[in-house]
Amino acid sequence: MAAAFLRQIVLCGLMSLAAPAVAEEARENVSPDADFTAREITLQLFNAKPGDHLDYAGHDFTYLDLSGLDFKQATLARSDLYGVDLTGSDLRGADISNTRLDRAVLIRADLSGANLSGATIFRPTVYSDMQNDHADAPRFAGADLTGIRVQADLSGADFRGADLTRADFSPLEARPGQGTLVTLAKNVLKSCDFSGATLREADLTRSVLTFSSMVGADLTGARLVEADLSQVDFSGANLSGADVTGADFDGANLAGVKGLDTVKGLDQALHLDKAFR
Repeated sequence: MAAAFLRQIVLCGLMSLAAPAVAEEARENVSPDADFTAREITLQLFNAKPGDHLDYAGHDFTYLDLSGLDFKQATLARSDLYGVDLTGSDLRGADISNTRLDRAVLIRADLSGANLSGATIFRPTVYSDMQNDHADAPRFAGADLTGIRVQADLSGADFRGADLTRADFSPLEARPGQGTLVTLAKNVLKSCDFSGATLREADLTRSVLTFSSMVGADLTGARLVEADLSQVDFSGANLSGADVTGADFDGANLAGVKGLDTVKGLDQALHLDKAFR
């Protein structure tokens, strides 16, 4: 009995000694694998002079809370931002090329004009609650998204004027769930604004694009196989050589669309008779 009581006293003492260190680590937002703490990043960005673009290329930022920060066009190329909280962060003009943004929190993040070529965004957190308020969606206006790979619900996102050449919004596996239990069956891009965007050879297979705007967009050679294009506004868009096999055009606006005579699979599209021309 005495020995057990003594062990309890010693254990309590060790826990009390460890508590300050644990509390300090919690305040620092430390990731076991990250190359920096959130405090270090915050101070460096705060002290950066106008015109200074900090270089964080090739670094590990996994799980850090970097919400609300102005990255001042920093370089984050080839970095790992898995699980990073970027809620409300200003990443306009930043170089995020070939970077992993999987599981990142992108609520109201502004990535307008950023370079995200070759990046991946798999299963991010985009909305602050279960209501999926489109006002929470990130902004990619004018961004370079060439060759990006996405598995996400990005409904309400702003892609105006963005370059999505060869962007891959298709499911990761041919069969939903194959290879991983969390693979999405399709990307959800409802009410997104792709006005004036370049989507040449982009893969939007099975994507849900209902109520989105493709006004003046370049979809030359894009794959829209089995995509839900209900109520999508394609007015003035270029669909030359696009593949729309099995796509649903219910209520879509095809007024002034270029290249319709070269579109593949148009005879196998759904509800084409309900589209406006």
